[in-house]
Amino acid sequence: MATSVLSQRLSENGALIERHWQELNARRRLYTCLGLAALALALFGSLWFANDSNAGKFLVRLPHFFDFVGDLMPREPMEIGRALFDLPSPYDDGSFKYNYPEGRLYVTEGLYIPEYFHKMLETVNIAIFSTLIGAFFGFILCFLAARNLTPSAWVRGPVRRIMEILRAFPEVVIAGFFLAILSLGPIPAIAAVSIHTIGALGKLFFEVVENADMKPEEGLRAVGASWIERVWFGIVPQVLPNFTSYFLLRLEINVRASTIIGAVGGGGIGELLRLSIGQGHQAKTLAIVLLLFATIFAVDQFSAWLRRRLVGDQAFQLAQ
Repeated sequence: MATSVLSQRLSENGALIERHWQELNARRRLYTCLGLAALALALFGSLWFANDSNAGKFLVRLPHFFDFVGDLMPREPMEIGRALFDLPSPYDDGSFKYNYPEGRLYVTEGLYIPEYFHKMLETVNIAIFSTLIGAFFGFILCFLAARNLTPSAWVRGPVRRIMEILRAFPEVVIAGFFLAILSLGPIPAIAAVSIHTIGALGKLFFEVVENADMKPEEGLRAVGASWIERVWFGIVPQVLPNFTSYFLLRLEINVRASTIIGAVGGGGIGELLRLSIGQGHQAKTLAIVLLLFATIFAVDQFSAWLRRRLVGDQAFQLAQ
């Protein structure tokens, strides 16, 4: 009713625009309903296929989805702390389930590093070293892949294809390849994470470079500066804050990736997590999960603090 009254008050052109808007709005609602119906149909089909593939047990077992959480509960909460700090357990029966002190890494006769802290430090070292390698080569390649700095498609195209290939496969797939060649340990994990990081950071970096202001570069070109000088003095100061932000973000991602790779033999905390879950060691599993969450939180907070120190608090304030 209100729409018809409004249409009567409008001019002929205004009424035409109003009808056109109503047609577009009705079409948008129709497409939204059709999209939701298609999504519901695809979800139903996926559930049906999953249930059929699991011999009809998928829907039967669905109510027990969170039983795994109950199976992880130790005898008492203090067992998590004992497992985390390698302290003796009153329930020690000689099995691997309660042999917490055997994982100690002794620095001196009376001073030791808990096993999980040592392995978590190894995982973080893998992530840091891999991120540094990836950022170094991504930094070099990004300027060759940027359209505004490398107009030649014969140079820019191959560089972009190389970065696409490097990030095409997940880290765990690349790690499986290197584990077959280099055996178990952190070296294959570093190689796998570094390769993927080069491709990922290289793409993010060259997109930042392509959005940079070219006026400083044009001024340096006018006074006869070389290509390297134009990049170093005209582009790098502009893009360095964004590069740092992406570097820190990638470091957080690589900590998680290093944990996953550790579960397939790449060293670090991931291997111990896989073993504890597979053997049903509740306290050990929860101790590792707790330490992993704390590490990710610490890395995230450190990244935010460092980003503010490098970029400045004014970059995080709303414009007045």
